[in-house]
Amino acid sequence: MNNQNRPNGNNGFPHEIMVLVEWLKNNRSLVKSVLVAGFVLFGAYSSFYTVQPSEEAVVTRLGRYDRTTPPGLHFLVPFWVEVATKVRTKLVLQEEFGFRSRDTSQIVTNYSKDDFEKESLMLTGDLNVADVEWIVQYQIADPRKYLFAAQDPQRNIRDVSEAIMRRVVGDRTVNEVLTTGRVEIATEAHKLTQEVLDKYDIGIRVVTVKLQDVNPPDMVKPSFNEVNAAKQEQEKAINMAEEAYNKIIPEARGKAEETISEAEGYASAIVNRSKGDSERFLMTLKEYRQAPEITRTRIYIETMQELFSRFKNMTIVDEKAKGLLPVYGSGPTKVQAAGTQEGQ
Repeated sequence: MNNQNRPNGNNGFPHEIMVLVEWLKNNRSLVKSVLVAGFVLFGAYSSFYTVQPSEEAVVTRLGRYDRTTPPGLHFLVPFWVEVATKVRTKLVLQEEFGFRSRDTSQIVTNYSKDDFEKESLMLTGDLNVADVEWIVQYQIADPRKYLFAAQDPQRNIRDVSEAIMRRVVGDRTVNEVLTTGRVEIATEAHKLTQEVLDKYDIGIRVVTVKLQDVNPPDMVKPSFNEVNAAKQEQEKAINMAEEAYNKIIPEARGKAEETISEAEGYASAIVNRSKGDSERFLMTLKEYRQAPEITRTRIYIETMQELFSRFKNMTIVDEKAKGLLPVYGSGPTKVQAAGTQEGQ
């Protein structure tokens, strides 16, 4: 049966509504009790809230900041007089630049670089272009400032970080950006980003800035790889030359030092020997002045003795001599004198 065929009450309302109204009139006390109980239950339910260990809650009263509450169970004025906004202050949040990572149901994270070249392509100090990808990890240090000091803190973090990274990269050559200067770039970007965010006073603490990947643009990668290969060959040749240098030069220096040491030792020996000879000569001169004849005879004998000791066999022939010639000798030298008749 459609609505047109339903019977209407005296006031033109459907019969079911009229029955409900009549029931409410007859059970006013019950209805009031139910409404009061519901009101009390809703008020009690909305008077408590729980803050998780990784969060802090900012409580506003009639739209104005009132307090910040730590993790745990807390009370507030119900019926939206006070409102608690939970902020994840203990978690490390992350912003990605030049790429996006997509978490899947598996452990592996998909990597996407589509349509993010506007963020990553940067001009270096030597007017080259580098494709820089990095991440900024941060924490909410002050939830009140994070909620009320800026309209979009996340957008502010991204804008500041991108501006700082372009500034830091623009102060360096492309080789520094691609190779040796990555750690220094990340450190300086971290410092400058924190300084700017502190000036904005939006309650953000930068944990770290990390360069993920730094490459030349795709269109110049082949040429850049060839240049790198040539530089590696150059470094290899330099290392080989340095190795040969370190092997030959120390050896030559060692031989030179050895020769110099030998020469110095020989010079010292000659000098010491000369000093000894001169001292011996002076002593002999002193003795000669005291006893000339004796000293002359002793020197003659010592000289003949030293001279004859150099020969193994010696024969002295004198035509007038008929016996042995009285010659002073010592050592292995054998002295023999023979006359004419004996020589025959």
